[in-house]
Amino acid sequence: MPAKTSPTESDGFSAEERAAMKERAAELRAEGKKGAKQADGLQAVLDRIADMAPEDRALAERVHMTVTATAPELWPKTWYGMPAYANADGKVVVFFQDSGKFGYRYSTLGFQDTAHLDDGDLWPVSYALRKWSPEVEQQVVGLVRAAIS
Repeated sequence: MPAKTSPTESDGFSAEERAAMKERAAELRAEGKKGAKQADGLQAVLDRIADMAPEDRALAERVHMTVTATAPELWPKTWYGMPAYANADGKVVVFFQDSGKFGYRYSTLGFQDTAHLDDGDLWPVSYALRKWSPEVEQQVVGLVRAAIS
């Protein structure tokens, strides 16, 4: 006879993860025609950034400015409630996860499989981001350029 699940056991997802999945479902339902979708995507990204804690907001604003200046062919949208930047096929290439999203001690700049960062059999696709500096900006520019190449 299988053991009963105790009421204190988790169902596998934290409240934050469940909220992110609900946000993603709402995003998918809200997607419309491409032009409207891009305008709505930009507004959704800006709204999401505005809702972040001050430290995360400062990083997200710099990431947003850097990605949009470096890769104007990518269009902003939210992805699982995070600011993200997609290619012409609508596939996310790069995203920003603020530290408050899941209670992490650092924000994350991440790249999806559509990014062209391949380097042999092992390469990084996610970067911890704690502070913005000219050196960090140069690295982000290089990563975004490589991702869209």
